[in-house]
Amino acid sequence: MALSEIDRNLLTRCLARQPRAWEDFVDRFMGLVLHVIDHSVASRSIRLASHDREDLVGEVFLAFVKSDFAVLRRFRGEASLATYLTVITRRVVVHRLIHGRRTPFQEYAGTSHDGVAHSAFEEHPSNDFSPTQPVSDRDEVARLLDELEGIEAQVVRMYHLEGKSYQEISSAVGMPENSIGPTLSRAREKMRRASVQ
Repeated sequence: MALSEIDRNLLTRCLARQPRAWEDFVDRFMGLVLHVIDHSVASRSIRLASHDREDLVGEVFLAFVKSDFAVLRRFRGEASLATYLTVITRRVVVHRLIHGRRTPFQEYAGTSHDGVAHSAFEEHPSNDFSPTQPVSDRDEVARLLDELEGIEAQVVRMYHLEGKSYQEISSAVGMPENSIGPTLSRAREKMRRASVQ
């Protein structure tokens, strides 16, 4: 779907910093951002406290305005603005979900290894993440993927690097959805062993 005239006008107003443009932008896309956040965390079976959800919303909109609206300035209009913002939002959320945990790739279950309940976002990622660039540990993950073979590597790549849900991975690789979690756990253990060698 092409860029609509309404969104083109809104984008132009935001980039020109016209009065009320940013407020109109937030009003128009808040529902979309919340939907993508909710879908992203639900597909990973993560429970968010309301303040964590609000933090994520803030991070997403901050990514949109960072460096003088750099993300919005890079939009080429080849798809709808909503589609573009969905991709950016998902990248921000997946980055935060991965890097906000106590250990990379550790399944969030509401408690840490010490048994104490923690926020999913207790440890904050670095502030140099650009949502239009690959996640900061992509090179390391790619290196560790060499330790995996076949479907394990494919599942890890799709989940951790592409931000796909269990359902999306299941459809793509032909594996039952309830086998994705155990496959990821086995793969993470191999990657953890490789990372300390």
